[in-house]
Amino acid sequence: MSRQRNQRNPEESWIPSTRLGELVQQGLITLDKIFANNLVVKEKEIINVLLPQLQESVVTINMVQQMTASGQRSRFKAVVIVGADGFIGVGSAKSREVGPAIRKAIDKAKLAVVPVLRGCGSKECGCGHTHSVPFKVDGKCGSVKIRLIPAPQGVGLACADKVKQVLKLAGIEDVWSKTYGDTRTSENLVKATFNALKNAHKFNFNL
Repeated sequence: MSRQRNQRNPEESWIPSTRLGELVQQGLITLDKIFANNLVVKEKEIINVLLPQLQESVVTINMVQQMTASGQRSRFKAVVIVGADGFIGVGSAKSREVGPAIRKAIDKAKLAVVPVLRGCGSKECGCGHTHSVPFKVDGKCGSVKIRLIPAPQGVGLACADKVKQVLKLAGIEDVWSKTYGDTRTSENLVKATFNALKNAHKFNFNL
């Protein structure tokens, strides 16, 4: 029974190290207010408490080799996305072992979580529901550029598998996409998609 209680309340022993963490632990602030006021989240436990339904998905795990004075050193690099309905985050980390690399990447992804602006920007649909992106949005990472285009209901995710992986976790059901550059680099493709979703808020703010 004690093990089940720990599983249900993984943050019960959390001691906040920031003022924001204290407010979250006391139930005095919501996730919407955090994003509305552009507050910086520095503790992963904040996201664990406010987004308990967050799901995790590993994008890639690659071995990275580096020459040092003592010889060649090999490490693993993991790229992970976390998401819930209307929220998405991406993180990457390195470690000597796969497990720690994934856990570090998950923690970084949680600290990078942003809300996803959804809507129905397709002229062919106009249903008013939040199944797609509200307008065309662009994102870039490295040599990879991507454009997400609103699509009517029923189209599905007409994009690369790695892009689908991000959009599904973000709660987007229908979209068209155009990609440019070296799209074989999964990390850059995923981060470009993440940046496109973030840029939607900048465009909306400028309106």
